[in-house]
Amino acid sequence: MGSHDAIVIGGGHNGLVAAAYLARAGRKPVVLEARHKTGGAATTDAPWPEAPELKVTTLSYVMSLMPPTIIRDLKLERHGYKVFPMESFYLAFPDGRSLKMKGDGSEQDLEQVAKFSKKDADATPKWDAWLEALASVLGPLLMEVPPKVGSRKPADLVDQLRLAWKVRGLDVRSVGDVTRLMTMSISDLLDDWFEAPQVKAAHAINGIIGTWAGPDEPGTAYVMAHHSIGDVGDGRLGSWGFAEGGMGGVSDAIRRSAESMGATIRTEAPVERVLVDNGRTTGVVLKGGEEVHADMVVSGVHPKITFLDMIDRYHLPSDFVTDIERWKTRSGTVKINLALSELPNFTADPGVDPVIHGGAIELAHSPAYLERAFQDAKGGRGARRPFSDGVIPSFYDKTLCPEGTHIMSLFTQWVPHEWSQSPRTKELEAYAERVIDGYDELAPNFRSSILHQQVIGPYEMEKEWGLIGGNIFHGELSAEQLFHMRPAPGFADYRTPIDGLYNCSSATHAGGGVCGIPGYQAARAGLADAKRRALRQKLSLSSR
Repeated sequence: MGSHDAIVIGGGHNGLVAAAYLARAGRKPVVLEARHKTGGAATTDAPWPEAPELKVTTLSYVMSLMPPTIIRDLKLERHGYKVFPMESFYLAFPDGRSLKMKGDGSEQDLEQVAKFSKKDADATPKWDAWLEALASVLGPLLMEVPPKVGSRKPADLVDQLRLAWKVRGLDVRSVGDVTRLMTMSISDLLDDWFEAPQVKAAHAINGIIGTWAGPDEPGTAYVMAHHSIGDVGDGRLGSWGFAEGGMGGVSDAIRRSAESMGATIRTEAPVERVLVDNGRTTGVVLKGGEEVHADMVVSGVHPKITFLDMIDRYHLPSDFVTDIERWKTRSGTVKINLALSELPNFTADPGVDPVIHGGAIELAHSPAYLERAFQDAKGGRGARRPFSDGVIPSFYDKTLCPEGTHIMSLFTQWVPHEWSQSPRTKELEAYAERVIDGYDELAPNFRSSILHQQVIGPYEMEKEWGLIGGNIFHGELSAEQLFHMRPAPGFADYRTPIDGLYNCSSATHAGGGVCGIPGYQAARAGLADAKRRALRQKLSLSSR
């Protein structure tokens, strides 16, 4: 397959970004993807053989958090990257009322909130300003390499001081605000700001997306902030969008960029083992025995797979192994993809409306509703009244289905996280029916409009896509698993205990969402280390 001087394990979007940056720097990387196609969880598929013209965004379903730096460097727009803005959200309620928000802070939005509480309408601009201020601090940190906090080595002390300088704008008040985010539940935080449960529900959603925690759980306030930061390049909050061609369109654009710069992509090439010699990687072994050699290996797969399955543990420090073993990667999410014959017609707001059908359509009546759904799953059964974050990308993206039909993605929660251990097909089908019941209660044409449906639970997410526990972030976004702890203390800089082996999975800092930052940072770390090694060798030779 030609000569390569870098190997990328896994062709998910982060792996493809890493390969593109390595190729851009003059390396000759090869991406080894176990599945039949690249993209990982950011993929577009045609799941119904009888209707191949209907395409769904199988797992991930909206864009946010990808820095303009990556889009520009990799010339992604030239390779087909296009995103339709999605900034509105809609909550309908069983009592016939609704909350229809453009998300732009307009008078119209404030009027929507005032239907439920004048006090909450007055608080909304202050809440938005508070989040904007936090985003000005937290947003840039997404592109920072976490320092080795606690290390006394001179270089690490410099990194810690550099980070402290960058957040020097934090005063006593804002430090307190960040502390609240890291420690409070989203329910408690919202209680400090708002009174109407419907308004709180709208804000609570970002605190529990993809998380094994209900809104009453401490730390969910930070999850809300993570999902609210949006485009870190221009500081806007909640800059979400639909990728043309589905999420596979994003991965395909990155792949085309990588290949145009010289990267090689191999599918159906599952890596079985990382080769290690005297503390340094020398390549990998594929299933079937083929060896591929290179002095740089970047892994984009789940850390439990990389470090507990692909590497003999005696090559790793025992405390690092313990940290990875303890890495929490629960979820309880279920993805439901639907083909519809018509758009949902909501009782509260009949007809077609871009604010409704072009945005997020939530099944979330109050924080208490969300908490009950989580407690059901925690107690061992699928939620009786599930939460769902729904979108209809085909409202803008006409490439997904024929005229007159639509595709709807429902990212739903919760089922017991233990369901990742077995298929639970019947229970998942019954759970999906309850999700459909929830929407049908609000839009009575919903059930009758369903042409096809696909239900993907935690077990399938783990077995087919390598998402251990069905967790879309490769690890929970809990306070003890953030920044310099992601995925282990001392190894949050995208390096690993094995020289030449780098980590670009979503379990690293900024991971969670289709952002590409882990791939970008891991490639930079590998290139920087290679440059230092070459310089040392040159100096060593010149001194002889």
